[in-house]
Amino acid sequence: MKNSLLIGITLAFVVSCKSTSTVVTDDVTDDVTENLSGAYSPVLDQSKAIFLFNGKDLSGWKVHGTEQWYVEDGLLVCENGVDNTFGYLSTVKHYKDFELTLEYKQEKRGNSGIFVRSTVKGNKATGWQVEIAPPGHKAGGINAYKSGWLVKPDSAKDAVIKMGEWNEMKIQVKGSSITSWLNGTQMVTVNRSEIEKGEGGISLQIHGENETKVKWRHIRLVEL
Repeated sequence: MKNSLLIGITLAFVVSCKSTSTVVTDDVTDDVTENLSGAYSPVLDQSKAIFLFNGKDLSGWKVHGTEQWYVEDGLLVCENGVDNTFGYLSTVKHYKDFELTLEYKQEKRGNSGIFVRSTVKGNKATGWQVEIAPPGHKAGGINAYKSGWLVKPDSAKDAVIKMGEWNEMKIQVKGSSITSWLNGTQMVTVNRSEIEKGEGGISLQIHGENETKVKWRHIRLVEL
């Protein structure tokens, strides 16, 4: 009797476990996903990092527009110029799949950003932009020149922004996806088929129509 009861309990437990299990698939769809959690865990060999800014001059970069891009005390600095419009500083070399890490400090409350797989013509950039902005303005979100905002971070994540201090932005671009982290907090991920088709370099942006001044340092990239 005891053996029969024990067998019955064991079978019931097995059936219960099977009925409550979750199957996770790896189906890939053309969608936009906002990641609401997940701190960055470094997995790449940083000894392979390429430093895109040498701390001395703008070698390897090209200025687009009349906004100001210059080096001061070993830092890359951008601020509004005479036309007070969009301006870009783009890498001469193109990068496809990579992880980009940099630090920035906003000294004024204007808007800036980082374009990936980007080309620039005049004061317009193609590609996908990861937003750099004060709290309340979607920092870490991703937009595109032609289609506007693709995904915005939850407003609660504004808490990680350090206005007037150094912030670390990390962007991973691989295949059809882009993921952003700000100060170790994962902000968003977007996955769209057109991203995989993108070609171009990395473009730092300064937004017009505002007083904007941003300093940059430790701009480094690991190709995937």
